[in-house]
Amino acid sequence: MGIYGLLRCLSLHTMIRHFNNKFNFFKTIRNSLITVLFNGTTPFSTGGQPVQIYFLSKEGLSVSKSTAIVIQNFVVYQFVLILFGLFALVCNHMFGMFDKIPLLSKLTFLGFTINFLVMVVLLIISFTHRFDNFILSKCVDILHKFKLVKNKTKTKKSLNKTIKQFYNSACEIKDNKMIYLKCFIYNFIAFIFLYSIPYIITLSISKDVGISYLISFVGTAYVMLIGSFVPIPGGSGGLEYSFSRFFGVYIVNYITSTIIIIWRFITYYFGMIIGALALATINKKNSR
Repeated sequence: MGIYGLLRCLSLHTMIRHFNNKFNFFKTIRNSLITVLFNGTTPFSTGGQPVQIYFLSKEGLSVSKSTAIVIQNFVVYQFVLILFGLFALVCNHMFGMFDKIPLLSKLTFLGFTINFLVMVVLLIISFTHRFDNFILSKCVDILHKFKLVKNKTKTKKSLNKTIKQFYNSACEIKDNKMIYLKCFIYNFIAFIFLYSIPYIITLSISKDVGISYLISFVGTAYVMLIGSFVPIPGGSGGLEYSFSRFFGVYIVNYITSTIIIIWRFITYYFGMIIGALALATINKKNSR
């Protein structure tokens, strides 16, 4: 899990260094840890990215550049998540690993589709200047009708300027293919480590548990796809249920329950604890 987190930090740092090659790597680590905390405490893990943008902007990067960095980094993450999800779907189709649970197979396909659509929407937002202007212009019109925006013309002008800066920053990253390649490699290796954790936990409990690395890997990829659209913070409930059903096909219930507890602590609760400590160091520094 530590290697997964470090590789994710390297992916983010690669994006940041395109705009500021002197940016401190330890600040990137702290930013990533805080992101883990807010992703884990908000529905659909939606709180992490806005907080990430906020803290990057506090470190001297403009809001438009910070937004471009965070969105492009997330696009790469989504692409790798979908890639491993596709790998899991193909493996299950070829070897029939989880054919006995059709409901979860349908949920997995739904998770794959939702994640794919999220990636497409993010790409549209990143590289379609007119679309962004149109959507935000309509939002300003609606807010103006409810008297939440006083000066409609001034607000639109300010937003158009920010959108243009964001679009230019996103295109800067897009034009440097090496950035995407590095981030892809970091995320690809990171996911391999993340998806290997349940198998390592299984081996630590019993060597004769009766599940192969490939089955464990595919099952974990399925679980992560399902968990991504569970609205409860941290995917709680959905992740545990799908994990118990997938791994329960091959492992007896009491061992599966033990694996779930250890797995969730390592991949979810431990990260939130470290993230809270990272946030506390910032608050302590600001209070001085």
